[in-house]
Amino acid sequence: MQRVDNWVTRFEENVIALLLAAMTIVTFTQVVARYGFNSGWTGALELTRILFAWLILFGMSYGVKMGTHLGVDAIIRLFPAPIFRILAIFGALCGVAYAVILLHSDWLQWFGISTRGGAIDYWSRMYRIGIGLDDLRYPELVQETFGTQERVQRWIAYLILPVGLALFAFRCAQAAWQIFTGKREMMIAAHEAEELVAENKNVLKD
Repeated sequence: MQRVDNWVTRFEENVIALLLAAMTIVTFTQVVARYGFNSGWTGALELTRILFAWLILFGMSYGVKMGTHLGVDAIIRLFPAPIFRILAIFGALCGVAYAVILLHSDWLQWFGISTRGGAIDYWSRMYRIGIGLDDLRYPELVQETFGTQERVQRWIAYLILPVGLALFAFRCAQAAWQIFTGKREMMIAAHEAEELVAENKNVLKD
């Protein structure tokens, strides 16, 4: 399990770093081209928007790993420690359920809920249709060499939907297990403000 966690963590960190670098490079070169040479790339804005969406969905799972998601725990902290742990596990399992429902909601029909679809179904539909994005196009060299269509397919951009939600489900399940085994207190961020006050309460006295 630890090996899987290390692999997923490296994967998330490397992809997030690449996305940040790509967004910075694309935006910088577009600004230079626009204001320095009165030109630019029509697909830059759409590419940046897609990269930002990928960054959010990758960061969603990585935030659970690092415990940086904000949350409200004022009420559950009023309960005794055993009940607090149960509620914290329940919160993490709610995150798993949220991700699984968004991934593929057909299984809810077992409980009499009339729903279907999800990220996997939506992505596979885009893959079958093969329609392209609005402005993002393959370079002519790529089109001529590989015989691709002119516009980049939407399924490539939307691949992050099932991937990001699957990672989020994995991280929430991991957080639930860590809370159960006592390795973690809760899934959300700790009380950073209270910790800072406690650490610096004697500063004014000095």
